[in-house]
Formats: sequence, C-alpha cells, structure tokens
Amino acid sequence: MKAAVMRAGETALLVEDLTQDEPKAGEVLIRTGAAGICASDIHVIHGTAQIPLPCVLGHEGAGTVEAVGPGVTNVKPGDRCVLSFVSNCGHCRQCRSGSPQLCETNALTGVRQYDGTTRLRDANGDEVFQMSKLGVFSEYQIAPAQACYPMPDNVPMEVAALIGCSVTTGVGSVVNAPRVRPGMTVAVFGVGGVGLNSIQGARLMNASRIIAVDIAEHKLQFATRFGATDTIDSTVTDPIEAIRELTDGGVDLALDTFGGIETTQQAVGALRRNGVAVVVGLAPLGDQAGIDLTDMVRTQKTLTGAYYGLASPHETFRTMIDLYQKGDLMVDEIIQRRYSLDQINDGFAALERGEDGRGVIVF
Repeated sequence: MKAAVMRAGETALLVEDLTQDEPKAGEVLIRTGAAGICASDIHVIHGTAQIPLPCVLGHEGAGTVEAVGPGVTNVKPGDRCVLSFVSNCGHCRQCRSGSPQLCETNALTGVRQYDGTTRLRDANGDEVFQMSKLGVFSEYQIAPAQACYPMPDNVPMEVAALIGCSVTTGVGSVVNAPRVRPGMTVAVFGVGGVGLNSIQGARLMNASRIIAVDIAEHKLQFATRFGATDTIDSTVTDPIEAIRELTDGGVDLALDTFGGIETTQQAVGALRRNGVAVVVGLAPLGDQAGIDLTDMVRTQKTLTGAYYGLASPHETFRTMIDLYQKGDLMVDEIIQRRYSLDQINDGFAALERGEDGRGVIVF
C-alpha cells in the first residue's frame, strides 16, 4: 500500500510503498476514505513536535473497516467510521475518571500499537511508525478498534475526517469550557480549521458577540461565514485594546486556537474579570508564555488547556454528526481544497501559506 512517510532530516513527506501486517487482537484494518491536512502534522515536519521516525503522519481521518482482528466486537467489516486519534484503553486513571481523551496508556505507547509493536515495514524491511496509532496519510491502516466510531451512510468521508479532529477540537473546546453560558462574549485567536470550528461552537452556544482575531484579512472575512460578528486584524490593531472596547471591558471566553506565546498572552489579556482563557492550539515544544500573576488573582481569571475538545471524542463525534445532519454545523463549507495522496506536500504548502479553510486528501 502507498503511504506518506516522514523521515529524519526531510522537510517533505515521501509517498512510499509499505508492507502492512494483518490486524492482531483488538485491532482493525481500515481503508482510508479521507484525511485532513492539519497544523499538528506541520509541527512534526518542522521538528517543533517530536515523534519517532520514520512515521506515517496524519491523525484527522475517516474510513471503512475492511477486516477485524480477534476479539473485536464494536465494529464489523463494511462499517464507515470516524477515527479518533486518541484510542483510549478504558483502564487507566484518566479513562476511569471520565477523561478518555487524556488516556495515559495511549500516550505511553505512542506511535506503536497497544502491544508495543508496529504493523508497517518499508522496502528495506525496517519498521515504520504510525502517528497517533493511525497514520491516516495512507491507503490502509491498522488501528485499535477503540479508534473507530461508526457513522451513518449520509455523512461524507471528507466531513467525517474533519469531525475526527478540527471540528471536535474546535467546537468541543467552547461548549465544554468552564463557565460557558448562552449570551457570553467570545474571542477566538487564529481562524484556521480549529478556530473556525471554535467560532461555530460559540454560535451554537448563542454567544452574543464572537470576535475573530488573525493576521490575514481574507481569513477573517472567511470566518464571518461561520458566525464571527466582529473581526480584528492584529497586524494593524492591538487586539486586547480592540476587544476591550468592543465588549466594554473584555470577553467572557477567549481561545488561543493558534498556539503561541503571544496569542496565549493576548487571550488572557482580552478577558474581563472572572473570564476564562483556553489554550487549544499546540505551541512549539518548549514555548512558555509570561502571564501577569497578580492580574490573574485580582481579576480571578482562569487559564486552562483543552485537548481534543475537553471530553470523550466518541461522545463529541456523536454530537457533531447529529448537528451536521440537522444542518446546524457547517463542515462542507470549511473544505476548500482536495488533493490526491501524491499531492500531499502541495496541501501542506497551502496550509502554511494561510489559505482559507481546510484541505483534505481524498482516497
């Protein structure tokens, strides 16, 4: 099968022919339908996030179950599934306490399957890892059965792929954030794929004001299609001052969906008293933001992180699919570019240029 592999020292993904083992106990073989091109993969490509290499990248995807290994009962061949990039074990402390998106066993085993081994070999017979136990930039993938969430036939693969990461992360980080309520004011820093869905989450929560902040005017205009009521180009306007003026003192909820020192500091600075700032985007490894601790105490602000929408991915998938089917959640409209697997580096180039919406690999 063909897959896009990240190798040490390379800045572009290489589409290679790989050999794949059969699924073992608790695993499934997935035929990939679509895969989203996400900034989290760019972090690996540029080395600002580190995983063992060589590795098939891609964590935002959907596909069809082709075969199942021994003991698999939750899915069967022919099931169309959204794929979770956290396939929780169900037994660790985080899983047992209701936060399966933070599964400790999944994090410990990383790019290997749960038994600690791999399923892919290259032309030299060397092992190849799978990002998030998936590696959706491949025609087929072996994955834990827990990664699979069966979906209705009327949900397109491309839509399901985005639900697998950016939709769930963006919407979930709003609706599951602390102290969220209807009528709140919201600021979203960064209007890429996750940011657009955070704006949608605020719209779904009937936020009274949704302020989009970015450095590209065309992206800000695109964000108004998804619910942004105000836009701020931070290259020409101080976003903290502008937000305070628009909201008479600051927003109730601010999200950094970009993931950076400056954007996190701006999100905290844009809060009113008792406001909540949520860091959603992944910053480069080792980045640390300076926060005014006196201000945090005296104004009783909250700063928190949000991983995979702050809740069980499968439960959020269910909600996102329901909202999509009702017409309340715009996903098709986010998809602006489609590529073949061989064009994957073109897709990442478009993402780095800051083009509107999301690109997807269609298999």
